[in-house]
Amino acid sequence: MLKNHIKIAWRSLKKQPFFTFLNIFGLAIGIAGGLLISLYILDELSYDTMFADADRIHRVNADIKFGGEDRKFAVTPAPIAEAMNNDLSEVELTTRFRTRGSVLVKQSGTEVNVKELQSTFVDSTFFKMFGIKLLVGDKQTALKSPNTLVMTKTAAEKHFDIGNAVGQTLQLNNTQTFTVTGVIDDLPKNSFLRDHTVFMAMPGYEDSRIVNWGSNNYQTFIKLIPAANAADIQQPLRDFLGKYVIPGVQQFMPGITEEQFKAAGNHLIYSTIPLTDIHLNSDRVAEISPNNTIQSIYILSFIAAFLLVLASVNFMNLSTAHSLKRAKEVGVRKTLGSNKIDLIRQFLIESGLVSFGALLFAILIAVIALPFFNELADKDISIPYSNPFFWFILLAAGIFLGLFSGSYPAFFMSKFIPVEVLKGSNSNSLGGSRVRNGLVIFQFAISVFLIVSTLVVYQQLKYIQNKDLGFSKDQVLVVNDVYAIGDQIDSFKEEVKKLGYVKNATLSSFFPTPSARGDSTFGPEDGATDQERALSMQTWGVDQDYISTMGFEIVAGRNFDKQFKNDSTSIIINESAVATIGLPAEEVLGKRYTPDLGEENAEFYTIIGVVKDFHFSPFRDDIEALSLHLSNDAYALAVKLNTSEFQNAIAGVEAIWNKLAPGQPFDYYFMEDSFERTYRAEQRLSHIFFIFTTLSILIACLGLFGLAAFNAEKRTKEIGVRKVLGATVGQITYKLTQDFLRLVGIGILVALPIGWFAMDKWLQDFSYRINIGWEVFIIAPLLAVSIAIFTVSYQSIKAAIVNPVKSLRTE
Repeated sequence: MLKNHIKIAWRSLKKQPFFTFLNIFGLAIGIAGGLLISLYILDELSYDTMFADADRIHRVNADIKFGGEDRKFAVTPAPIAEAMNNDLSEVELTTRFRTRGSVLVKQSGTEVNVKELQSTFVDSTFFKMFGIKLLVGDKQTALKSPNTLVMTKTAAEKHFDIGNAVGQTLQLNNTQTFTVTGVIDDLPKNSFLRDHTVFMAMPGYEDSRIVNWGSNNYQTFIKLIPAANAADIQQPLRDFLGKYVIPGVQQFMPGITEEQFKAAGNHLIYSTIPLTDIHLNSDRVAEISPNNTIQSIYILSFIAAFLLVLASVNFMNLSTAHSLKRAKEVGVRKTLGSNKIDLIRQFLIESGLVSFGALLFAILIAVIALPFFNELADKDISIPYSNPFFWFILLAAGIFLGLFSGSYPAFFMSKFIPVEVLKGSNSNSLGGSRVRNGLVIFQFAISVFLIVSTLVVYQQLKYIQNKDLGFSKDQVLVVNDVYAIGDQIDSFKEEVKKLGYVKNATLSSFFPTPSARGDSTFGPEDGATDQERALSMQTWGVDQDYISTMGFEIVAGRNFDKQFKNDSTSIIINESAVATIGLPAEEVLGKRYTPDLGEENAEFYTIIGVVKDFHFSPFRDDIEALSLHLSNDAYALAVKLNTSEFQNAIAGVEAIWNKLAPGQPFDYYFMEDSFERTYRAEQRLSHIFFIFTTLSILIACLGLFGLAAFNAEKRTKEIGVRKVLGATVGQITYKLTQDFLRLVGIGILVALPIGWFAMDKWLQDFSYRINIGWEVFIIAPLLAVSIAIFTVSYQSIKAAIVNPVKSLRTE
């Protein structure tokens, strides 16, 4: 019987090739979309799971409210690792990272540097903590001595043969000499250390040995003993405030106590987060690598589920739409003795064949689309052809989808009454209109929901791109690593400023787009140890041309000026800092603050100006208090151009660079590009929404197309009668179309409030965001209705223009 069922199913599918293609194509689109999204989600969920004992490793976080700022840090003080080792029996091991960003590396005795994008100081327990093996070198001694380092394989091969790596000397940033003590394999792309290539010994970093509980600069990881639970150490960690932090702060603020600290509305809470949760559940200050969000995984999961359900619904609608042509077959089979179970089995086998064909087609689509999807998602995902578990899951999913999609049509057609269908009383025998209508409503509700989501994401991104940032990011070229020029940095800046297409230039390590960040707590001159009047601010070192080059607006006071020698002890603050102080902008001018809290010879800085708030953090965050001070410590040169001939400008700047810094890599970027990269995750989400919204609409249209065909075929006699009685093609088309528009309208009414609620929740993650405008609720329905009319009208017009004689012959 099975062989017979398969043979008949194959003949039935071959008999109606267009209908079979639509079914296979609709299912394939859904399966391919679900497959690509599933591969993406699996890659995201796999972050940091490759490390040994990953389930026992946690990172220590710090939530701090002090000096007018409330911030969540991924970094902690240097001494907290030793304190946890001594005080918490649940802690087996600790490791600290002190990230240093990019670094110029060259072999001693050579002139040409190679730039490594990420470097870090790290404790020697690094290898044991994460189970990392050395390709060469001894992990027992590597990173234990000052001025030693370990490199990844790819980074080491740029300088010497790996077999001879141990003992080689390298110069970092043309100033420090390090000895190579080991080489490790390249770190996985789905790890928090994926971009790090140079690991320097922590004992060589002096700050790591200073007991300072007020400075948070170290990523601190702990490994718990097998029997311990992270919940067991949360309260002891909170007790560190009174045990270590307050005594440490008392040397700067002698009168402060834990009770006074809390009474002033401040808090400091240390907590932990599992290593494997960081990538999707942590968005804190000073993350060691960019993270994703669990919300994006939820969104993509819903989209994948929507696509698969839409594809199944589409299959059901198309199958039932063509059931009229199978009605007499079912009647004959029942008359000849077929029972309901046999008929259900027959139709399920047909849906299984369609599902299998769709599965093969979907794999082909996924293979073709994967490179484009990787580029869209910024991933390096591949289909695991050699993994039998992958094929098992895929096959099981195909079988389940076939059974799920074919279940309703199978049970629906098996209920046909032989006498009715053989007599031709199709209207009464087929029925099932409520279910089919419900499926269409469901399809278009999802489609409208996705349209609303796409429009809101697009509008938020457009708002971000067009909002006044408070600074000029356009036509600003940033040249990195200017310290490589040595003592000719100022000469480099002045020569660049002489170029005809350069408007201005400034030296700094701090920029409004992603760059270095530093925080300090300032105390007022007349109350330096008063915690209630302490002011926590980011501190940026700049030169006299910084404000004019960046295009900041001074709202009170003045800019730095070379004519004023005292400007070396002056600061310019932003409006957020003024708001924290609690005085008008004009009244803060002349006020003096010091970062040297509690010190006898504290150096005070005079406020000489106030700049209008500008966005230097993502729009998800509020603008924080900020101070600018003069500094000669510069990492980059920002060049404001007055030309659109960027290639000529770059070539001109590079020529000066090569003259002053021969052999040093010329590394640059445009500030506008850096700004765009900050919102790359939102841009990817927008593109993904657009693509999969388009696919969902396509699948919904196939379902609507099928239902329109079903409805037109079911009302063949009615159409013939109406034409005989004088109805025009337009009237008949309108009559056939309005029923579907009613269904689409219900779907719109269901989707709009859900779409508004979901996207309003998404927008709440942004401190600066749009209000969802009325135009979204106009465009989305109009788009859905237009698509529905276009889809249905073809079948409606096709049915309306049929000769009524031919229509009435069907009786």
